[in-house]
Amino acid sequence: MPGEIDIPRRIAELGEWFHNIDLRGHPTAPHHFLGDYPAVKWRRFAGDLPTDLRGRTVLDVGCNGGFYSIEMKRRGADRVVGIDWDQRYLNQARFAAELVGVDVEFRQLSVYDVALLGERFDIVLFMGVLYHLRHPLLALDLLHAHVTRDLMIFQSMLRGATAVTTVERDYPFSATAIFDSPGYPKLHFVEHKYSQDQTNWWIPNRAAAEAMLRSAGYEVLSHPEDEVFICRHVPLPDAEPRAVYPPEPTSSDLPGTP
Repeated sequence: MPGEIDIPRRIAELGEWFHNIDLRGHPTAPHHFLGDYPAVKWRRFAGDLPTDLRGRTVLDVGCNGGFYSIEMKRRGADRVVGIDWDQRYLNQARFAAELVGVDVEFRQLSVYDVALLGERFDIVLFMGVLYHLRHPLLALDLLHAHVTRDLMIFQSMLRGATAVTTVERDYPFSATAIFDSPGYPKLHFVEHKYSQDQTNWWIPNRAAAEAMLRSAGYEVLSHPEDEVFICRHVPLPDAEPRAVYPPEPTSSDLPGTP
């Protein structure tokens, strides 16, 4: 019929997809090396999120092809914003949302520039992004400083020990054995490539993921899936300044302050 969308052709035109999304019976990444991804992961923690998101706003950081943005809108979120730096993924996400019939706002934006959004969201998804960043802790600090208000759904590839060692608040300079503990927080730096991907830079073990979240001002509420942490925005655990930008105003920055 005239004007009818050739869905398989359009899927192919939009390039290689990382998110496998069923678009009216046409999967976008049927041969994904992780299977039906990310649906296979989503099913393992979907029950830990509110099923009714009416009255709430959602930000999907690193939205890729839009799978999670679409799922949040399906749950009735008042507003869903998906951001990604890759225009190819944004084109895919817009096409997928249009075919599914949901209203999602997609913007080209890096996690390092979330301050430009100028607002906080009730739920922030930060899924599969951390290990692609050269400055992962900065990204978490920026999310806390500028966009999270309540819940953050965090997921990262993890490598190394799954055990978590209880770490004291301080150690003497002579203490070195603790760093050899498998459950001590560790970030593994990838100088070249991992899984044929140059953008895999820092891969945490579980202890490091949890410690980084706490350090950035997130309380881990639950760990429903191997790589997923449900977190809540809380005050920072200490008074040490974070390297966030634009800087948050202090009282001395306010007009009329002597």
